[in-house]
Amino acid sequence: MKLKKITYALFFMFTFPAVAADKGTLTIPTTAVTGNPLGVGSDQMVVPISILNGRELSLKRENTLAETLNSIPGVSNSSFGPSVGRPMIRGMDSDRIKILQNGVNNLDASNLSSDHGVSIDPLIIEQIDVIRGPATLLYGGGAVGGVVNAIDHRIPKEKLEGITGRGEVRYGGANLEQSNAAVVDVGTGNFVMHFDAYNRDSKNLRIPGNAISSRLESTQVWDPAAGTSGDGDYERYSTNHGRKKLLNSQSETRGGAVGASMIFDRGYAGVSYAKHQTKYGSVKEPGILLDMDTDRIDFASEIRDLGSFFERAKFRAAYTDYRHHEMGGGEIHSTFKNKGIDGTFELAHAPLMGLKGILGTQFDNGKFDAIGHEAFLPNSKTNSQSLYVYEELPLNQHKMTFGLRHGKHEVESKGGGEDAQFGNPSRKKFNTNNAAIGGLYALNEQWSLTGNLSHNERAPSYFELFANGVHTATGTYQEGQSDLKKEKSNGLDGQIRWKSGQDSLTFGAYFNKFSNFIGLLSTDSPGLAHAEDGGDITYKKSTFSGIKAEFKGVELEGKTMLTDYVQFNVRGDYVDAKDKTNGGYVPRISPLKLGAGLKYEFDRFGARLDVLHAFKQDRVATNYNYEGTKELITDAYTNISMMATYKLPTQLNLEAFTRANNLLDEEIREHTSFLKDIAPMGGRSIMFGLRGEF
Repeated sequence: MKLKKITYALFFMFTFPAVAADKGTLTIPTTAVTGNPLGVGSDQMVVPISILNGRELSLKRENTLAETLNSIPGVSNSSFGPSVGRPMIRGMDSDRIKILQNGVNNLDASNLSSDHGVSIDPLIIEQIDVIRGPATLLYGGGAVGGVVNAIDHRIPKEKLEGITGRGEVRYGGANLEQSNAAVVDVGTGNFVMHFDAYNRDSKNLRIPGNAISSRLESTQVWDPAAGTSGDGDYERYSTNHGRKKLLNSQSETRGGAVGASMIFDRGYAGVSYAKHQTKYGSVKEPGILLDMDTDRIDFASEIRDLGSFFERAKFRAAYTDYRHHEMGGGEIHSTFKNKGIDGTFELAHAPLMGLKGILGTQFDNGKFDAIGHEAFLPNSKTNSQSLYVYEELPLNQHKMTFGLRHGKHEVESKGGGEDAQFGNPSRKKFNTNNAAIGGLYALNEQWSLTGNLSHNERAPSYFELFANGVHTATGTYQEGQSDLKKEKSNGLDGQIRWKSGQDSLTFGAYFNKFSNFIGLLSTDSPGLAHAEDGGDITYKKSTFSGIKAEFKGVELEGKTMLTDYVQFNVRGDYVDAKDKTNGGYVPRISPLKLGAGLKYEFDRFGARLDVLHAFKQDRVATNYNYEGTKELITDAYTNISMMATYKLPTQLNLEAFTRANNLLDEEIREHTSFLKDIAPMGGRSIMFGLRGEF
């Protein structure tokens, strides 16, 4: 069966260029990867890159960052309901995926827990770069899965005379979303100011049938603490989650920012302040509301033409003050705070013996606080400093790349706790070393090959080291291990690329071997008793442990113009992740997905039809426990969506659009979701919107 699935992807790879007709010499300009220090185009990068921007991004914006990126091969959504979702890349999540905002770490608590949202709203993002694979050298140690860089242009970088902007309103969808956003830039030449504001309100998600899956119902294990079964527990879950509506899945979001820059002939310097607030229900715990509030101050500057050796200097830094309350019955149960500063400084040098590259340093200093009876982590501090070098060597139409990164990391626990469960204060130090070498080989004007070999190391995070308490969002008692060693892996990534005019096809494969993969593994031991619902409940214990693991997979993406007005698209991805220590598989791994679509544009009218089929996922983990139940098989589904756009015949640049999702009204359960068996995706829905630019 595995061979058959992979054969489907190989078939598309070798037949697609033959089907695509030659459309002449028209060349589509490449879009610069904003997070890359050398500013090269996506088709010039050695590692796999996907870029979403402009009109395409505007029409694909969803409720969360992860859902917005869900159509990119290798990317999936670790959904915790319609309002919460962090991107997973190639089966990896948490600290293995770096989420950046304008090239600087986005500091929140989404890496800590699946029920914590990412504090970035897609409504105001102008471009998203997705780098799949080991990007540790440029973006921070440990990003072995990949990087998501959201760019918002809140700090202007180019001169502007006058005023420009865009706006958008939308209504509908399975959650009856009402949202709007406005972005405005005003400039007097060298001085430019930026303003943006957005809000989003949504109701409980409409679902095709029962919230609880038939597979979970058949297990008759409903109590996540005691593992008991019975009609009483089933009734409790049915009442909480309902039918046709996913209860407590509503959300309210508000935010905005102001920024200003001075633009010089040889660079710029600017600052911005942004605020993001959102309140959303916990799908797992009806009656529980999460209230998130983030303040962020960014500073960025770049100076070019420095002299004979260094060509450019760039500095970026952000201070973030994040907190969220977990509330029930109008009372605050727990509070999580995360404050810190993160920044990078880079020097780009002139070509030296053909080499062109950068020298850089990155620093971050964070303080995490947990307050309340559900605080399962001690107050902690994290400090890291890294030095890195990245070089490219052009060889005619070919290219070689290599880089090194060395980091020092210090993680400190304040100890204590309500029952002194965190023990005495503790401090751990780690040194990490990362290296990569790669190349791009042009076979001819249309075909090219890329390859990248990397060694990756990641220091354990504060929650992997020091957690010790009940985490109700996962229904487990989580225990960290202060003696954890750093995570290590070696990876190999390769692609074959074909491009002819507007037609293109990319097929890639990768392999990552971990000698110490840190995961949350289930045990048969009980944790400490936890007061809940008027009594004491003992949750099963899960421990952060190091295992040997292997991740491998393939990815496919292509497009071709069938006629002057019709484009055909194809995509697919497959990942296989095995626990080599205990046997079986790593949990929450996306199944094989294959998709195709047609895109039509003529004059003022546009239309799109997309079909995505996700195969049955029966490669489930055995050493994994969630809600008192082992990981369950996820059934296959087919998601058909349509979109239509119309540019209004007015002097203003206005475009109306409508988008229909899940036209078959299928029960879609994403295997990567923590709540897949009690919270399916939305049912058949339609959304209407209007966007404009000036």
